[in-house]
Amino acid sequence: MKKILLSIACALGLSISGSAVLAAGKGGEVDNIKFSFDGPFGKFDQNQLQRGLQVYTEVCSACHGLRQVAFRNLSDPGGPNYSQDQVKAYAAENFEIYDAELDEDREAKPADNFPANNGVGAPDLSLMAKARAGFHGPAGLGINQMMYGIGGPEYIVALLTGYTGEEKTQAGVTLYENTAYPGGWISMAPPIEDELVEYADGHANDTYHISEDVASFLMWTAEPKMMARKQVGFISVLMLGLLAVLLWLTNKKLWAPIKRKD
Repeated sequence: MKKILLSIACALGLSISGSAVLAAGKGGEVDNIKFSFDGPFGKFDQNQLQRGLQVYTEVCSACHGLRQVAFRNLSDPGGPNYSQDQVKAYAAENFEIYDAELDEDREAKPADNFPANNGVGAPDLSLMAKARAGFHGPAGLGINQMMYGIGGPEYIVALLTGYTGEEKTQAGVTLYENTAYPGGWISMAPPIEDELVEYADGHANDTYHISEDVASFLMWTAEPKMMARKQVGFISVLMLGLLAVLLWLTNKKLWAPIKRKD
């Protein structure tokens, strides 16, 4: 029994020590990032979500779709906090949707979803922050996910900032060395560089901060109801705690006469 307890303690110690933990794939490393939405009381930074949306629109949307997300969701509580007019203008100015009834493309409307983009075989990004696990813990046990989450946003940041500048051609395909990608080589050219986008709020726009912003936005697209879920969870814990106290007091009162007789 003592050996089992020591083994568990060692595993927990390994899982939570330091901020760098193994990433998905051989040799990749993902650093834990203190995002605003981390923890039971964390919430999305609306300014960061708006910057991330800008990065997706100006950079990522050229190859990747967001087909699981509706434009109207941009005005949902806890999200980028766009007004209805802003959502309408954003959709119309940036995207066209094929309308089967009209048999032609038209301006996107708030009720439409972001269009899919399958032209170059790039994956859809709607759920990417939940589909990629950055943290696996010792022996792939995932113990440190209890502390840091699955590490999806961190993996995205590590991938976007993990290019070394080295290239090679294999079977006619140019591959780029990336320290976070499984196998170390990826066919996607570096999509982010310093000052690639210009933020209206004057926020830092180096590669790292741009990557953080778009990773935060993609976490929201994967978990748009996270804030509501956390609120429900917090209230549930309070109610369960109150119920436990009431049951304890009731039990104490019921047994009090019997204990006095003893």
